[in-house]
Amino acid sequence: MLVSTKQLFDVCYGKFAIGALNVWSMEQIHALFRAGEKSASPFIVQMTPVARNYAHGQMLISMIGAAAKIHPKAVFAIHLDHGNEEHVHDALASGDFTSVMIDASHDSFSKNVVRTSEVVKLAHVRNIAVEAELGVLSGVEDDLSVDEKKARYTQPQEVEEFVQQTRCDSLAIAVGTSHGAYKFSGGQGLQFDILEEIQKRVSGFPLVLHGGSEVDLEEIRRINDAGGKIGLSAKGVSAQEIKKSIHYGICKVNIATDARIIWTRVHREFFMDSPELFDPIIPGKTYMDELEKFMIQKFELLGSAGKSYLIK
Repeated sequence: MLVSTKQLFDVCYGKFAIGALNVWSMEQIHALFRAGEKSASPFIVQMTPVARNYAHGQMLISMIGAAAKIHPKAVFAIHLDHGNEEHVHDALASGDFTSVMIDASHDSFSKNVVRTSEVVKLAHVRNIAVEAELGVLSGVEDDLSVDEKKARYTQPQEVEEFVQQTRCDSLAIAVGTSHGAYKFSGGQGLQFDILEEIQKRVSGFPLVLHGGSEVDLEEIRRINDAGGKIGLSAKGVSAQEIKKSIHYGICKVNIATDARIIWTRVHREFFMDSPELFDPIIPGKTYMDELEKFMIQKFELLGSAGKSYLIK
């Protein structure tokens, strides 16, 4: 059942968070819908402009529609992640999305307000929610790259002003996460003092945690044992931090890197263990099973498992 992103946030705020998986393939969509239906967890299926360019937006939307028919008990929303005005306009015109993100976080505060406000006006006429971003995350996700030296935390006093001026529906904040596998500088982790101050200033307003992958070191070791060369210093957000952040207004947790890491591990191990084989369907099935299992565990961590009944 397709529902609005706002519905999800209204129900989950302060109680649990919604997992939002960036997808770019049939295998990921199958696994996500299977996991959501089996665990009775609402979820957000989202795509970046790069994923839409890779698979074509209509192809991804068609696969999502097919998955919804195959798994009729799945409760989900569809989100455009990290779009600019061109991407957002295209998504709004398609009528396929329940929410869109305008990412003007690299602009000045005033320019971010202007760009976000314009998108909000266009989206709200169509009853589509808008996610904005304030503060800059370091790391790499798709073609998004930001020098860590330029990364800065979101300023709580700016959040209050930004939300009031733009009327956005949710806000991605920079409180210590990063896109892609990364290192926390100095091992500081999430900045809960900043997160707490932000929540005080915009109580009840949905906050979004980008870079929400955990980056399991055992997965990295298995990849490297199968010929990979990923640094063991790579680190994501711990399960404890994720659970704690929910009490401070985090309603949506973006997941991308973990899904890619699992894909890499499954395929590297398969072709290393079976060098004589070449059928992509075999590791494809394994990947769906592994990603499904991972997402069920993630839904349990976020507290969303068993909560689909709350969405009317």
